[in-house]
Amino acid sequence: MLRVGLTGGIGSGKSEVSKRLVALGAELIDADLIAREVVRPGTPGLAAIVAEFGEGVLLPDGTLDRPGLGSIVFADEERRAALNAITHPLIGRRSQELLEAAAPDAVVVYDMPLLVENGLAGMHDVVVVVDVPVEVQVERLTARRGMTEGDARARIAAQASREQRRAVATHVIDNSGSLEDLHKQVDALWAELTERAASA
Repeated sequence: MLRVGLTGGIGSGKSEVSKRLVALGAELIDADLIAREVVRPGTPGLAAIVAEFGEGVLLPDGTLDRPGLGSIVFADEERRAALNAITHPLIGRRSQELLEAAAPDAVVVYDMPLLVENGLAGMHDVVVVVDVPVEVQVERLTARRGMTEGDARARIAAQASREQRRAVATHVIDNSGSLEDLHKQVDALWAELTERAASA
């Protein structure tokens, strides 16, 4: 099994890279999807978040108000640490279950936005960083996700810097060009990953 950590800043286009890798044959463990799974209504994760942050973080249907909670934790490092203390162990356990279920000869791509922030680069055989300039991130977040520029910059500032991500990368994918250009880079990466997995 080849473990590939995939990361990139918010708005970098990391999900497009993971989608392409899955189409080529990778097995995906998506930290964002798991993060949603462990705080669904009725889970201990959601109960712990409500106990910590109050009923105000719930929508009328009982689900977590992710944007509302986001605006609290991205503005306050202590509140963000409190949320991470609840969710990270739950995400870690579920990720391990999925990893253990993967085929022995699989290329497992772990799509993890906070790989660098959580010091998890060493857990992977390969670390792929999807990289774009900060101004491109801001432009994408305001245009595609409807964030204000201030919110976009706060989210970016709360994450590792480009330099910190690139420092742990074994491969950097530049996603400031066209989709076709991105796919070419990912296809070349996949050829290298499969070759490495076969010789492991």
